[in-house]
Amino acid sequence: MATQAQQPPHLHLAELTAAQFLDIWKHFDSDGNGYIEGKELENFFHELEIARRGAGVDPSHAAFKEKMKEFMANFDKNADGRIEMSELAQILPTEENFLLCFRQFVGSSSEFMAAWRRYDTDRSGYIESNELKGFLSDLLKKANRHYDDKKLNEYTQTILKMFDLNGDGKLGLSEMARLLPVEENFLLKFQSIKLKAEQFDALFTLYDKDGNGYIDEQELDALLTDLCEKNKMDVGTSGLVGYKKSIMALSDGGKLYRTELEIVLCRDPTL
Repeated sequence: MATQAQQPPHLHLAELTAAQFLDIWKHFDSDGNGYIEGKELENFFHELEIARRGAGVDPSHAAFKEKMKEFMANFDKNADGRIEMSELAQILPTEENFLLCFRQFVGSSSEFMAAWRRYDTDRSGYIESNELKGFLSDLLKKANRHYDDKKLNEYTQTILKMFDLNGDGKLGLSEMARLLPVEENFLLKFQSIKLKAEQFDALFTLYDKDGNGYIDEQELDALLTDLCEKNKMDVGTSGLVGYKKSIMALSDGGKLYRTELEIVLCRDPTL
C-alpha cells in the first residue's frame, strides 16, 4: 500500500508497459478498493497536469477544480465521481494498449462471458492462473494483435499481479470484469443490491422452484421486480429491461446458474 512518503510514479505520458500501468494504478488506488476517488483522484489529476504541462496547478485554486471537472466529464463514463481501471486505461497510453486491446475483443458482457466460460467450465466463478496464458493468447488472436512469448508472459504476470492478490492461483470473475467497458459491466449495475449469503439462498430457492440449480428468463423477471421493490429502486420498465439484459449476459443458453447470479447479487459470494 502506498504511503504519503512515497513519490508517485512518473506520469511521462509516453507509452507505458502493462507493468508500469499497474504501478501507477496501485499507487493512486492507495486503499486498494478498486477505484481512484476522493483525495486519491485529486492527487492523480495533479500529477497528470504536471506531466501534461510541465507544471502543476494549486489544487485549491478554482482553475484546478474546473479542469478536473472537465477531465471527469470526459473519462468518468458512468458519472460516479471516481475512476476505475477500465477508465484509466483510456487516459494513460499503455504499451500496445493492452487493456484497451482486451476491451476491443471483449466489448460486451455476452462476449466476456463467452470467453470466460470457455475456461471456467465448472461455473465456479474462477479460472486457474495456469489457464490465464491461454485465455490471453485467445484474446490477442481475436483482436489481431501480434505478440511473442516474452510479451505474453509479461501480460500474464501483470494480470496475475492485478487480480491474484492472495496468491491462491485463482482469478475471480468479479475482479476480471473490471476490465470491461463501464457501460457493459454487469456487476456495476447491481452495486446497490448486495445480499447476505442467507438472503441470496432464500431468494434463489424461491425462484428456482424445480431445484435444478438455474432460473430462466421468465423467472428472472419476477426475481428482479421483487429485488427492486424491496430495495426501493425506482428503475421503471425500461430500467428493468436493461438490468435483465445485463444479467442474462451471464446465462448459458438462457439458463442463469446459481453461482453466476451469486457473483452479481451477493455481498460475499461463497465460491
